[in-house]
This record gives sequence, structure tokens and C-alpha cells, in this order.
Amino acid sequence: MAARKTRRDRFERLYNAPVFEAVEPPRARRAARRELALRAAPAEPTALRGCILTPTQAIEKGYLVIGAGKEIQAVQKSKPEGVRVHDTGGVIVPGLIDLHGHPEFNIFAAWEPPRQFVNRYSWRGSPLYKELVRGPQNRLLTVLPPKTQLRYAEIRALVGGVTAIQGTGEAATSYQDEALVRNVDKWIFGGQVGRSMIDLPSGDFGKPQLDSILDGIKNDEVKAFYIHLAEGRSDNERSKGEFKKLATELKALTDKTVVIHGTALTKAELSDMKDAGAKLVWSPQSNLRLYGETTRAADALELGLLVGLGADWLPSGSTSLLAELKVARRELFNQGAKPKPKKLVDMVTRDAAKVAGLEDKLGQLKEGRPADLVVLERREEDPWENVVEADPGWVELVMIDGDLAYGRADWLRALAEPAQADNLEPLIAWGKRMLLDTSYAVSPGSSAAPKLTKLRADLIKEYPQVGPIFA
Repeated sequence: MAARKTRRDRFERLYNAPVFEAVEPPRARRAARRELALRAAPAEPTALRGCILTPTQAIEKGYLVIGAGKEIQAVQKSKPEGVRVHDTGGVIVPGLIDLHGHPEFNIFAAWEPPRQFVNRYSWRGSPLYKELVRGPQNRLLTVLPPKTQLRYAEIRALVGGVTAIQGTGEAATSYQDEALVRNVDKWIFGGQVGRSMIDLPSGDFGKPQLDSILDGIKNDEVKAFYIHLAEGRSDNERSKGEFKKLATELKALTDKTVVIHGTALTKAELSDMKDAGAKLVWSPQSNLRLYGETTRAADALELGLLVGLGADWLPSGSTSLLAELKVARRELFNQGAKPKPKKLVDMVTRDAAKVAGLEDKLGQLKEGRPADLVVLERREEDPWENVVEADPGWVELVMIDGDLAYGRADWLRALAEPAQADNLEPLIAWGKRMLLDTSYAVSPGSSAAPKLTKLRADLIKEYPQVGPIFA
């Protein structure tokens, strides 16, 4: 009984762990090495040719030039001189930003609950949840090598075109040297601009952490404070009362506050958020599965509230951020809104970067910025519609910081140094031969990072029903 209680406590600690103070800089940073471990990179300066999506226009047959320093050197209509050109024939879009998830839990298959719940506290306390998620995760935390679930989840995000995520748990705090994708609320671009909490403080529990975050906002050290709020049915009193508690009692409604979910928020409360400069992160698939309703996102957009998207976690959310885009569009139509495809794309790129306080680095393909990008197959005449209609099987190439993180095998073998390409892991993804680079976890003196094949084998050995990535 005592052992079981310990495992439960560990689960709750990992799930609820707030990010309220800046984590220690990664080892690479302390040793004056580059922040992200070196991965496969283009052998020489390269220009990707395709339809390039910028904040203001789609440049058909444009050229995105990646320089020797691996930053974006130029975005232009004319063919550049002195660099190799790789014709993608696709749509080139900024790396997608998933602003809400619990990645360590994304090893589970998507779950459709047999009944709906009134709020997040009711399903978290249900016997069914303990049987399907909490119990298996407690066991896996004990028997698997550290961070197995996190590595697997990061690969899931990457192959779906996501280059930055939010919501990694406590285990990721010591994971900075090994991150496959960027973590927007952990160490990023030489600092840490994000903080997060799962639940509002109750009594003294959680209040010091919140106070620390609010002090960071006041001192301009914190650019985004993520908080799960009003997550439940609109007629549930507990969910309805959380906004007032946040704004009035805790004085925590600020221009850096990022409300995750907000399913029970009224239009008036969304308006108060807009007036305060706060932002919203929406996860409609998870909301609809758990509560039968979701956030008044159409009202939020009408008010001019900045909205980002998050796929949440696999037990109730979407299998990818691209899948979440489609649910978001359908639900906005149901709510009477008719967003243009470009607006939906902005919600996972430019607007998402603004929500995260990283608009100077992420979310746009622009000269001088890190080359975080995705190339998608071109199947639609309207390039913005092409992104909204895409699924992970359309992903042709993912670059992070100019590195070749994932892509078509023929492309990566042509772009990378031969020795680097030979070290990449071959995969068959949705019928396409791809290569994946997991060498991100290699630190000086450490052993090589496990390949996806090893991660999958370890997971399936201990939990045969693990959710597949390429499904």
C-alpha cells in the first residue's frame, strides 16, 4: 500500500509540477557551447524553393536561403547566386508551435471516454482515468529508462511538423541539453521567458509559486505565464468561479497571462482578458471529448483576443497539431465564425509565437531568424488551405535551427554531409521513406541517444498498447 501511494504521489508531482522559477542553464550553455546539440545540417548554404508563407503574403516559386550560420539569410522571389538550390515543390511554413500539452503522457493511444465530465477535477479523480492513464504511467516511470516517454513524445511532435512545444513536466527541467524540439516554457534562446502552473493555488498551497511568477512578470523576466483555467462545462460552478479567483482574488490577470482551455469563460470574461492583454490557448478536441463543449473561441477572435492552439495530450486530445487545426476550424464554423485559412495557420505560427513571448525569434520566416521550418507536400491551390488540410503524412522536411531534424530520405541524403546522413534513422512514415535525427541527446562523454526503434521496443515491452506515432 505504501509503495502504491508513493507512485501516486510521484505521478501527481510530475503532472502538477509548476515552472515558477528559471531552471538552471543547460550544460551546453554553461560550457559556452551552442544551445541545441549539433545535428545533421546542410553540407553548404542552401536555398529551398517552394511556396513560402510569410506574415503578409505567399511567395509562389520563392527562395528561402539558409546561410552558413544556419539562420535564414533571405526570403526572396529571385534565384539566389552562389548557393545550392533544392526545389521542394511544396509549401514552406514556419515550424509549428504547440502551445498546450503534457508530452510525457503522449505514449498512450487516443481515448474516447464513455461518459462526459463536469470539469478536469472530476476526470482526474475517476477510477477509469486511474486505470487507463495514471496507473500505467506510474508503472512506466518506475521500469523504463529516464525520459523514455518524453523522447518518444518529442519525436511524435517533430514528425507532425512541430518545432516548439509547451507543457513538458518536471523531468524536462534537467533535459535541456537533450531537447529534440524547443520547449517554450523552459530554457530557450539563451534564457527562459515562460512559466506555468496546472491548477490555481488552494489556500497556501501553490501561492508562493504564483507570487514568484507574478514577481517575474513585474520585473519583465517572464513573458508568458501559462495557467489551466475554467476547464469544464459552462454550467459547472467550480469552473465558472476560477476566472474571478484569478483576476480578483489572486490579481494574476496580466498582459503575460496565458489561459489554457477557458471552456467555462463567458464573452464578458474573454473581453476582460482582452482588456488586460492576456492570451488564450485553445484545445477543442480534448474539451469536446471530456466535457461535450469547448471554449467560445469565435467570441475570442471577434474580440481580438490573441489565440493559439494546443493538441493537449493523447488520452483526450488530437494525435497532432495539424489534426487539431481541423477540429478548430469545424468548431469555429459551428460557433458561427468563418476564419480564413491564413488566420488558422497564424494560430500555430505567428500568433502562437506572440502568445509565447517569442515573436522576435519564432513564428515567421524572416531574414536573420533561426531556420525553424516545415515543408509540406503541395496538394491545394491555396497554400494556406494546404497547411490546414495537411496531416503529418504530408510533412516532407523539418528543420530546427537550420538542422535537418526529419525529412524525406532522398532529400536528406542530398542535403546533408554523407557521414551525417548515414547516422540518421531510416523510417517508413505513412508510406514514405524518411530519415530521423535523434543525435540531439549526445553530450560529450555520454552514450548515443536511443533511436526511435529502441524507444518503441522498450515501451511496447512494458506497455504493449502504446499509442503508435505513424498512425
